[in-house]
Amino acid sequence: MKQTFLEYFRCPERYVRLSVKDGLSENSGFFQFGQGVVGYGRYARHRPADSPRGQLRDGWADVDSASGSVHLPFDLKEVVENLRLERYTEDCQYGSSENGIVPWLYYAVRPFLPVAIRRHLQRAYLSDWSKIVFPNWPVDHTVDSIVRGSMQLLLRAQQLEKIPFIWFWPEGAAGGVSVTHDVETTAGRDFCESLMNLNESFGIAASFQIIPEDRYEVSQKFLDSIRTRGFEVNVQDLNHDGRLYNDRNEFARRAKQINEYGRLYKASGFRSAILYRRQEWYSDLDFSYDMSVPSSGHLEPQRGGCCTVMPYFVGKMLELPVTTTQDYALFNYLRSFSIDLWKRQIDLILEQNGLISFIVHPDYIMKDRESDVYRQLLTHLASLRAPRNIWVALPGEVDRWWRQRSKMELVSDGNAWRIEGEGSERARVAYASEKDGNLVFSMQHSTAGGLSASAVKHS
Repeated sequence: MKQTFLEYFRCPERYVRLSVKDGLSENSGFFQFGQGVVGYGRYARHRPADSPRGQLRDGWADVDSASGSVHLPFDLKEVVENLRLERYTEDCQYGSSENGIVPWLYYAVRPFLPVAIRRHLQRAYLSDWSKIVFPNWPVDHTVDSIVRGSMQLLLRAQQLEKIPFIWFWPEGAAGGVSVTHDVETTAGRDFCESLMNLNESFGIAASFQIIPEDRYEVSQKFLDSIRTRGFEVNVQDLNHDGRLYNDRNEFARRAKQINEYGRLYKASGFRSAILYRRQEWYSDLDFSYDMSVPSSGHLEPQRGGCCTVMPYFVGKMLELPVTTTQDYALFNYLRSFSIDLWKRQIDLILEQNGLISFIVHPDYIMKDRESDVYRQLLTHLASLRAPRNIWVALPGEVDRWWRQRSKMELVSDGNAWRIEGEGSERARVAYASEKDGNLVFSMQHSTAGGLSASAVKHS
């Protein structure tokens, strides 16, 4: 339990007096941890619900505090892992799966279907998205709310004014932003140069995820044209046939080929096609980070989501969650050509000081209307950079920072704290405290704006 909390907050261990109450249920299920926050796992002395729908037992009311310690009615590590690794999905009965016969048939006949027919079938398949009650949409930060709620309880139990921790982002940034481009067709590949020109005009670099086989030719000249301009090359799947995760042995075989392409492309990151995923198989992939798990997957063929807006480790790999709606879903499922949804998601993620990550395909923004939407997004991001203090970074930069932060330590320095470890010159000491029932953050010796964050309010 402690390690999960420490990995998230990077605070001194002496403050983390957390334990789990005896009598955990045999089976996992759903419960609340404050209003609107749904957890999934075993529960102490009560049977958790079989579904996230309806009235749920509130774990906040079952917390015991004694001698400055917090005794939770669930195992924090177990619940956080259940959410991040999407173990709750079997009990949510979404009716959509990456291994179902419908997706298999669709991808078998997809090459022969006109684009209009494909989009009609996709919309029909995902037509129930608005009826899904968990995870939350358009952004889910359940993991963040549960861990931050635990911080709030620690403050109360120890009667502390504040607890120091290592801030989430370098230079005290209020949140991170990463723009990524999945290249799916020859036309999309050929549009990459124009897209880089557009990105550069706003001072926003991005990563390009390249499909190694079958879709288009990938020349060294093309890869070099991306890297030499300060953009990033990553691997996208193997051949984008929608079957990467269908079979464990076949995945292992394909993973070896994917890893070879990663070395050939000098790529540190990976993304699977269609955001299909099985995080428990990641050990076969030889990449530093992955970008295949949505925070909330309502508009994805594989439902679910990791329920967090923060990066997290899955074994040796760092997961950079997809926290905003893909451009394809925005244009074709929601039939929206406005950035209003993206702006709403940005605001919700910044409230949690999270990672704002986008997938925008060069293939789908070549037309004037779609291109204008993307230009509006870049304009909006550029306008937020200084006023909202956001860090616009390549995924690889986020990966390197998060790995450095995971090894930093807070050391007492008289009446203040200092950070030790590689990259500590960019790190900032922050404090968690409670105000009006909310968890709020502040910086040590800093008056920078945009750094307060509210957790779920508990009574």
